[in-house]
Amino acid sequence: MQNNSFQQWLEQSALSGGSQSYIEDLYENYLEDPDSIEVSWREVFNSLAKNTAVLYQPEQAHSPIRNYFRRLALEKSPKGVTVIDPKVGERLTNVLRLLNAYRYRGHLLADVDPINLREKPEVPTLDYRYYGLTEADLDEEFDLSDHVFNKEKMSLRELDDALKKTYCGKIGLEFMHINDLDARIWLQKRMEDWANNRHFSLPEQEKLLSELTAAEGLERYIGAKFPGAKRFSLEGSDAFVPLIKEIIRQGAKQGAKEIVFGMAHRGRLNMLVNVLGKKPAELFDEFAGKHQGNGTGDVKYHQGFSSDFMTDDGRVHLVLAFNPSHLEIVSPVVTGSVRARQKRLGDDDHRKVLSVTVHGDSALAGQGVVQETLNMSDARGYTVGGTIRIVINNRIGFTTSFPKDTRSTVYCTDIAKMIEAPIIHVNGDDPEAVAYAARMAVDYRALFKRDIFIDLVSYRRHGHNEADEPSATQPMMYKKIKAHPTPRQVYADRLINEAVINNEKATSFINNYRDALDRGECVVEEWREMSYDRVDWLKYLSQEWTSDYESRFDVQRFKALAHCVSQYPETHPIHSRVEKIYADRALMAKGEKLLDWGMGETMAYATLLDDGYHIRLSGEDCGRGTFFHRHAVLHCINDGTGYVPLCHLHDKQGHFEVWDSVLSEEAVLAFEYGYATTTPKTLTIWEAQFGDFANGAQVVIDQFISSGEQKWGRMCGLVLLLPHGYEGQGPEHSSARLERYLQLCAQHNMQVCIPSTPAQIYHLLRRQMLRSVRRPLVVISPKSLLRHPLAVSAMEELTDGTFQNVIGEIDELDPTQVKRVVFCSGKVYYDLLERRRQNKQTDVAIIRIEQLYPYPEDEVRSILAEYLHVKDYVWCQEEPLNQGAWYCSRHNFIQSIPEDASLRYVGRPASASPAAGYMALHNEQQQNLVTDALTL
Repeated sequence: MQNNSFQQWLEQSALSGGSQSYIEDLYENYLEDPDSIEVSWREVFNSLAKNTAVLYQPEQAHSPIRNYFRRLALEKSPKGVTVIDPKVGERLTNVLRLLNAYRYRGHLLADVDPINLREKPEVPTLDYRYYGLTEADLDEEFDLSDHVFNKEKMSLRELDDALKKTYCGKIGLEFMHINDLDARIWLQKRMEDWANNRHFSLPEQEKLLSELTAAEGLERYIGAKFPGAKRFSLEGSDAFVPLIKEIIRQGAKQGAKEIVFGMAHRGRLNMLVNVLGKKPAELFDEFAGKHQGNGTGDVKYHQGFSSDFMTDDGRVHLVLAFNPSHLEIVSPVVTGSVRARQKRLGDDDHRKVLSVTVHGDSALAGQGVVQETLNMSDARGYTVGGTIRIVINNRIGFTTSFPKDTRSTVYCTDIAKMIEAPIIHVNGDDPEAVAYAARMAVDYRALFKRDIFIDLVSYRRHGHNEADEPSATQPMMYKKIKAHPTPRQVYADRLINEAVINNEKATSFINNYRDALDRGECVVEEWREMSYDRVDWLKYLSQEWTSDYESRFDVQRFKALAHCVSQYPETHPIHSRVEKIYADRALMAKGEKLLDWGMGETMAYATLLDDGYHIRLSGEDCGRGTFFHRHAVLHCINDGTGYVPLCHLHDKQGHFEVWDSVLSEEAVLAFEYGYATTTPKTLTIWEAQFGDFANGAQVVIDQFISSGEQKWGRMCGLVLLLPHGYEGQGPEHSSARLERYLQLCAQHNMQVCIPSTPAQIYHLLRRQMLRSVRRPLVVISPKSLLRHPLAVSAMEELTDGTFQNVIGEIDELDPTQVKRVVFCSGKVYYDLLERRRQNKQTDVAIIRIEQLYPYPEDEVRSILAEYLHVKDYVWCQEEPLNQGAWYCSRHNFIQSIPEDASLRYVGRPASASPAAGYMALHNEQQQNLVTDALTL
């Protein structure tokens, strides 16, 4: 480096004007982070630092460095170095500034818009004249030291042309926001390689044309066969099909064995038929309205699919996730599924399973779950080693297309910068550029384990759906679209002009594909019959809630496990309050103390792990537990390290994971749903910090958890722990909105339970795994009961008992003396019990309904058999009249009691707010409802 002209100039230049300011800024960045500047400049500053005492100072300011360079300019030239004109050095600096500008802003002038919908912006920094360079400088050669295009020297004209070709061609790359210098250099090299080398052989070009032909051919065929039917056509974004196929092929090269896709409706039918290999005949049957299966089903553009795809590098299993019309919500579902698959395969380096999500431009910028999902992308409990995120960017959302209406950013992809993801903008009319973008994205993700975006800039040839008329709201856009040839035609013309193929060959692709559709068989030559060596769900099909399972657990094994989970290393001191909790658990393990809620829950996990099941628990603060009861992770008070007793039972135990989640409900719950639908042998649990916070994830509950099996046949054993209870904490932290879950219950789609003892939560969690049923479980979990002196259980209740859907009277009442039966669930039971004992009442029986859905009518009737003479029945709840279980479950209660008996409501009056914000009012309401329930 010492003898090249670049170094010579640095050692001699006076650095005046704009050059001085530029280098000062570079040096300031160097002081903060040497890796943040270009290699050439870093080498210069490193060299100076080695030889100059003044540069050893870490806080070197602008003035000293400026004076230092000026002093160098006045000193005698070092031996062996040729002095050059300072003006030449200044011009070189300006050339480098131009180079840097192209890397930063070249994408703004990139030729990525197939229909030239909008004028390109003025970008003065991409004009060499902006830096004081003139036409006279165009043919001057500058020493670039091999850092650009692998050339020692380039003329300004040659460099400017190369930069335009590289950064303003059919691919526009945003990458200079990335802090990782290695990643930036890698992306620079891939871009320079793209612009200056041939990448596709003649057979590959023919394959790209064939794939474009299939994408266009399917849409036209369906349009002619089923005119006016909704299909959410891909037309205009046809290059999506070769893009996806190239990702599969390149993914296989990088070691992928499974790829999970998530996408919305646009282009989904094309994905199903032309990538995944769904038979066209099956799709046409769906258009014809034929019904299959026992479920309620869903529209064809929400359907998922799985298949195997053969590449030159091996077989790849493909999965397209089912999804609703709620845009973007499928993305975290996909990453959850991918995480589970990676766990199953031991894919610690994230190469075997790849996550690919597809977005719309308006939805990407508009939906909040996108931010939540990206924020999870590198979080410990949720990372999948990077996701390839594709944007089908047709520049319109239904009828809204003006950028100032759809977002507040330059690009719809700007949100990607929050996680420093590179963004590849690519012209949808150039399938070779699209395929290269796919290769680059797959390789980047494999190397750096981070998200990367591909912005497929295209257009929508028809309306939002095929019955819509887009020209009514976008007349100018659709004039351009109607005059523009299809992507297939554009590429076919190009290949014909380049003599790669002739017109007859291009036409044969069209005819052959149409004939294949007529036959109705699979049109994907890479499709293979699936190998069923992954996860067997067959044992869980068509299982009844009443299916038998063994709930008992050997008491000696139980005690041994209880001892394990109450121990931690002596070298791992913990907080005194947590130490007391674990000391109590040690007594519980010996049978010297009744088990509390935290121990009952912990023992459910321990016994399942002992049997080889896996457990994943996540949620905000769930390692400790919002209410300081769980302490699954013990934090050393000396160094902050964590110790998880449940991970140290024995060598053959199942995996236990507990993750404090990001502060999000929607994306995290969607992630856990995806995880649970992928691995039936894992008890997957999401805990809300407070039960009412779950309404931030309502779309997941409504569209996936409660209805996924009926719509799509997707079984899911996900558990929701929703803390609930009226203790005077106000409207926001009292109610888990029980009524909303009960309103969703039908067709035995899920369970809603309110356990009231440690033994009950123990058996409930174990039952979720031990029964051959995989349906969601909503647990309305307690807060104050975590430490309530009456909410304890004896060890034999856990080892010898089972979950009780209904718990009858526990006090020794004479049934013949009972005049009223009170039904209730949850914490209010203990308020009623304590008041009744305080009053020494013997004429009111209290029955707990621990499972509200599916409603255990036979068990309730069995318990009521000794109270058939009672005519007065009460349902008592803490929630207001219009909330809680009353409205949704009243018909079940009435069905259970004798025909000549009456049932009435006791609880808080109807209220717009879930609970009172004033403690005095809360206490008054609570006292009144308890009194009302017990007063005859």
